[in-house]
Amino acid sequence: MVTVFDVKPEQLINSLKEKLKKTENVKPAKWAGFVKSGCHVDRIPSQQDFWYIRAASILRKLYVKGPAGVQTLRKEYGGKKSRGVMPGRSRPAGGKIIRTIMQQLEKEGLLSKVMREGKKGRELTPKAIKLIDNTAHEITKQR
Repeated sequence: MVTVFDVKPEQLINSLKEKLKKTENVKPAKWAGFVKSGCHVDRIPSQQDFWYIRAASILRKLYVKGPAGVQTLRKEYGGKKSRGVMPGRSRPAGGKIIRTIMQQLEKEGLLSKVMREGKKGRELTPKAIKLIDNTAHEITKQR
């Protein structure tokens, strides 16, 4: 059986992006074209389909690392903020984009909230795992 670990992340994210574009609930917010993805970046995202790329990336990260919340993903997508002549410092990404995407994925039935011993946040549903595994399988067939 082919899984996420058998294909390149870029290929998987691009294929998942195309599938997420066809869904009903995952759509860019009206304000998404005007905001930066965090205080560590200088400009708004330049990619046309940034929203879908980030959504696909979140699905892949949750597949690989397990349940996670917004704070964990903010650290994952954060980066180094330039402070002029002083050394740069690590800063988390903005949480609104990540939170909104996770809510949309939850409405689509791909994520569910989890509160277990030591684990809080959202995890993939069986529907999402099937979608990701099938996408990975399709990618390996194309080679």
